[in-house]
Amino acid sequence: MDKRLLAFLEKQYRKYAILSPITVIGEVIIEVYLPFLMAKIVDVGIPNMDMAYIRRMGILMIVLAVIALLLGVLSGVFAAIASTGLSKGIRKALFSKIQDFSFANIDKFSTASLITRTTTDVNNIQLSFMMIIRILMRAPVMLICSAVMAYRINPSLSRVFLIIIPLLAIAMGLIGYATFRKFKEMLTHYDSMNKSVQENLIGIRVVKSFVRKAYENNKFLLALTNVRTTQMQAEGRSFFIFPVLMFFTYASVISIAWFGGRQIMVGTMHAGQFFSFISYSSQILMSMMMIAMIFVSIILSRASAVRVMEVLDEEIDIKDNPDSTVQLEDGSIEFKDVDFSYAKSMDSLVLTNINLSIKSGETVGIIGGTGSAKSTLVQLIPRLYDTTSGTILVGGHDVKDYALRTLRDGVSMVLQNNVLFSGSIEENLKWGNPDATHEEVVAACKSACADDFINSFPEGYNTDLGQGGVNVSGGQKQRLCIARALIKNPKILILDDSTSAVDTATDKKIREAFSKYHAETTKIIIAQRVSSVIEADKIIVMDDGKINAIGTHDELLADNKIYQEVYYSQRGVA
Repeated sequence: MDKRLLAFLEKQYRKYAILSPITVIGEVIIEVYLPFLMAKIVDVGIPNMDMAYIRRMGILMIVLAVIALLLGVLSGVFAAIASTGLSKGIRKALFSKIQDFSFANIDKFSTASLITRTTTDVNNIQLSFMMIIRILMRAPVMLICSAVMAYRINPSLSRVFLIIIPLLAIAMGLIGYATFRKFKEMLTHYDSMNKSVQENLIGIRVVKSFVRKAYENNKFLLALTNVRTTQMQAEGRSFFIFPVLMFFTYASVISIAWFGGRQIMVGTMHAGQFFSFISYSSQILMSMMMIAMIFVSIILSRASAVRVMEVLDEEIDIKDNPDSTVQLEDGSIEFKDVDFSYAKSMDSLVLTNINLSIKSGETVGIIGGTGSAKSTLVQLIPRLYDTTSGTILVGGHDVKDYALRTLRDGVSMVLQNNVLFSGSIEENLKWGNPDATHEEVVAACKSACADDFINSFPEGYNTDLGQGGVNVSGGQKQRLCIARALIKNPKILILDDSTSAVDTATDKKIREAFSKYHAETTKIIIAQRVSSVIEADKIIVMDDGKINAIGTHDELLADNKIYQEVYYSQRGVA
């Protein structure tokens, strides 16, 4: 397990991580001492018929056994508290890091993989840490103490362990090396399985409407089979540890019985010593077995730790400037020689040589075919992605000069994928501004033509939306998202095809409300319908990642072929 993960063990849990091994050591010392007392009873008390001595040693053994039991219970409790504290700290750090990720960072890992790393991988680390501070501390201490006591009883017979233990360590190391790679591969297949589940649940309505249940079952079965196959391969290799361990265990028992029995026969070893030596041998072999068991867990947790640290070590694609005092004064926007590539390569540009100037308060429409990079263009404004080359100015300043919070507070985006969260309508709308009054929420909803249908619900603004907003239609969801964006009272409002699910009459009402009540806000409207942008101050025509033309509706209708084709096709004119 990566030692750097220990830094996420919060202060209030660290004392438990220390107390657990301390109590374990106390328990082990007592357990190791008990066979020594038993040998005293057999070799001293019984031959001398000293009942007082036997009674005294017996009571001492009972007291020590009770203390060892209490220490064992405490070590388990302390280990559980410490390990859950570590998993809490790691998950907290992971979630915080993911919140800072840019879209590019998230795309690199995938959502399903990030979920697996935050859940399954952290669970593996938690279990391993609990075993490390308890069992892995117990096993070596018991092995060493038992070996020392065994050596004190019979140095020559103890040589058996000097041969057995190094050979076992080498065998476990070789098996562990081969197993680690398979466990890492298994966790990658876990990502694919979770991705299949996630996609199915998100798109369950589509799956049912297209009757694709059998296809989805087969796809999930394939992912499940890959997990099962790699898990069997990984665990199959790890299971070699136990046959190897049993081989060395039986070899030790046979050797001790053979050589110890001969020493008793010739009188160089007493019966009590032999029984004590057998007890210490059992403790040594039990310690080796515990080490083997935890060894498998550590191999799995090591693979998980690598995956968790990949997220925590990931360099944030977009650098924040939190100490910046630059304020967003207006909604002006300027693109200067902007190129952009998702792959960060000038050989695979999505946007090429973008030069564009938008005045504060203007309404700008963007038209273009599918894949013309309309959405990519507007996502550069609030720095959801950074340009590959060139500069974007917002409010007269380079977007990189702003603190991200300042920039994004001044820009509201309604994306193509309209996302709502569990909770009431008003709670969702206040994502735009947690301090907004109910009157401000209602005003924004009226501008977005959402107030009427909200009030048609029995509970009005207190209506629970369900997970993902399942209780409202697509058009209603779009209008709620627009209202949520308006509540921020932004300098710049970006609507990315966000009225596609509303009728043309409602679309027109929304645009009229924008021009009447939000005249000072710069509005950028990406649309497929020309009617949505026909009244814009200017319209940008995008084609294959480039600006093909900029002008008013009349100018473009007179001169631009792409705009003419779109306009006339929607008007039904050949």
